[in-house]
Amino acid sequence: MALMMEAGTPCGAFGATLQQFGALPWRRSRSGGIEILLITTRRTGRWILPRGWPVKAKTPAQTAAREAFEEAGVIGSVDPRPVGEYSYVKTLADGSENDCLVTLFSLQVHGTLVNWPERNQRQRRWHGLDQACEAASDRQLAGLLATLDWNRKAA
Repeated sequence: MALMMEAGTPCGAFGATLQQFGALPWRRSRSGGIEILLITTRRTGRWILPRGWPVKAKTPAQTAAREAFEEAGVIGSVDPRPVGEYSYVKTLADGSENDCLVTLFSLQVHGTLVNWPERNQRQRRWHGLDQACEAASDRQLAGLLATLDWNRKAA
């Protein structure tokens, strides 16, 4: 079971799995295919989805939408139902490592902003579905993207 946090920062019992919420920003291409927006991490430049710690007084889906705005500069419609989960190992500021469980929420993108809070810290790039699976740095994330029911997301 994941350890939930309330203040937007990790709280960690040694070896506990930390919970994060993430957005799966997507849109339809001109040809009708699905495109996924990936962003880079601030420190290592790996390609990931926007994700972050739980925020007090926000639902998990609202938290995911906020992360997409702050980290990727996109706004859209977030589905309150999770589309899936994946795990990865998070290196914290103190150098310790913790397992993280990311619960993802579909975010149909309606607007891409020119200016957003983390624009000087990250890159963002739209990818076709196959390219997003290849570019994603987290193997579990790549596997999840490949197996999602896109008919449900795009309805």
